[in-house]
Amino acid sequence: MIVDILGWVGSIMVVVAYAMNMYKKLSSDSPWYYFLNITGSFLLVINTFYHHAIPSAFVNIVWVLIAVVALLKKK
Repeated sequence: MIVDILGWVGSIMVVVAYAMNMYKKLSSDSPWYYFLNITGSFLLVINTFYHHAIPSAFVNIVWVLIAVVALLKKK
């Protein structure tokens, strides 16, 4: 049950980040955008590994890495 809740929270975070960026409410270089993507994708990694959805886990690991590298380059 906890893992499913984490998955839902992660999904909502990633979708909110994307929607806010598309509607110009949040810049793609905003710390909040990075936070939502990194945290949301990490929660999805936990959920997808638990459910043995390895292709989805892979995508979310890559998504986390892209966001972390972008955040580090920004500093």
